[in-house]
Amino acid sequence: MNEALPDVPEVRVVGLPQLTSGFDLVERLDLPMHLKVHGPLEPMGGEQLAQLSERINLKGRGGAGFPFHKKLRSVAESAIKRGIRPVVVVNGSEDEPACRKDTVLINRAPHLILDGALLVAEALGARQLVIGVTRESTQRSMEAALAERGLGNRRGAAIRASVQRNPVRMVTGAAASLIRSIDGGPAIPPGRKTSASKSGVGGAPTLLSNAETFAQLAIGARIGAERYGNTGLYDEPGTVMLTVSGAVARPMVIEAPTGVPLRYILQLAGAPPVPQGVLTGGYHGKWIDAATVNEAVVSRNSLDAVGGALGAGAILPISQDTCPLGESLQVAKWLAEESAGQCGPCYLGLPAAARGMEDILNGGGPAALEALKQVAKNVKRRGACSHPDGSAMFLESTIKAFTDDLAAHVLGNGCGRPVEGVLPLFEGGRGPTGLPGGAGPEESGASRQKIFVDWTLCRGHGLCADILPEVFQLGADGFPTVAQAKVPQYAEAKALRAVRRCPALALRIEEDTRGNAPSRNLPVLSQGRGRRALGSGR
Repeated sequence: MNEALPDVPEVRVVGLPQLTSGFDLVERLDLPMHLKVHGPLEPMGGEQLAQLSERINLKGRGGAGFPFHKKLRSVAESAIKRGIRPVVVVNGSEDEPACRKDTVLINRAPHLILDGALLVAEALGARQLVIGVTRESTQRSMEAALAERGLGNRRGAAIRASVQRNPVRMVTGAAASLIRSIDGGPAIPPGRKTSASKSGVGGAPTLLSNAETFAQLAIGARIGAERYGNTGLYDEPGTVMLTVSGAVARPMVIEAPTGVPLRYILQLAGAPPVPQGVLTGGYHGKWIDAATVNEAVVSRNSLDAVGGALGAGAILPISQDTCPLGESLQVAKWLAEESAGQCGPCYLGLPAAARGMEDILNGGGPAALEALKQVAKNVKRRGACSHPDGSAMFLESTIKAFTDDLAAHVLGNGCGRPVEGVLPLFEGGRGPTGLPGGAGPEESGASRQKIFVDWTLCRGHGLCADILPEVFQLGADGFPTVAQAKVPQYAEAKALRAVRRCPALALRIEEDTRGNAPSRNLPVLSQGRGRRALGSGR
């Protein structure tokens, strides 16, 4: 269950290979073999390179999909305006359990990535190139590639090139995290958002893009925009690299032209003929259902149109035999664990969201669903990086895509299907135990208490929402949005605290006698009696 993918899984090609040319000849293309397969690459001027990027509609392949020509021009303009040489950074920090496309390229075709990066560096007049990685295999391959070209981090060299190795963490892949680590800091996002194009490594304008993007640029520069456009769709030419795993017979990385039906990609990997759903874009992506799979083709625009996402290029089907909410819960726990732990809405909100999903599966009912929706909404656009946004998008997509299963869990006794653990995770999956608010296994389980609001006393102080966000959210009028709700087992102590601290004494807790949970009523003292008792004991 939840088996980790190898660094370099099987690689397949649909149509003619471009990025994966030569993979059928050798396991890794060293420099001589790289030149035999791809040929030499002539340098290009900055504007010429920007025009090529625009003509082939090259966008970042790391998930955000930002147009490369805009990034290139922005860095050039900023460098000229400030009179500072820019820096070029290759982001090879592929730390999502379901993604291996960049890792495959770095391990097997490192010189194609370096071709694109050095092309950009020369066009911009950059004198520093950094390749960010997180795996031992990618570090070895890229360091060997630099040595094969005679490149290093020597003073006085025409270009100083180095490999920056960071820990395997989801937030390490954020551009700001990588830049911060290159400057000697921790590989986590800083507390403020800045544009790397204006101020990146060492404060210099920095062009940072992911490994596949530079490899695509190298292909486009060799064959030209016209030939590049002969493959794939008119508005999204070329090929894409996909990692296909989940409920498949053979997890693999596939290079395919844009426009190939998604169902064909799934068939290549041995996915179920009628999957229950397919997670597109990875764990910061979106689910689509079986009917939608037949409409989708491999392209950013097509997947967006059907409610999916190309994202980081991960495609994960699940079968009809597993509980989709249970599968998503395991991912939600992992996403919570991957928080950098520095932004409150993220390091508190994501564990709360994971526990909210667990509460739904444990019979929390409609109140648990509403609480999960509210928590997911509250974490968005409130972090130093995109991790809370992507995690919230995944949770909201799960709720939207599996309405029948959701109804079975919220309104009934569950869907009755097991959790097979088909979505890959590191180390068999990790729960949010290492973060503030993380619950241990002894604290999970069905709800045993209910908390009530006495509207005749409530004055809208809002303290309950601060202490117990899993249950209480404030409406536009400043009052709680629920009158009564089940208390998740892990939050019983927090619920007691909310009752005791309510300035208006408007909350009470009662045992939920409708279930089969053992009687364990929480001792509740009113705030006033509690204070008098403390005073009398002195």
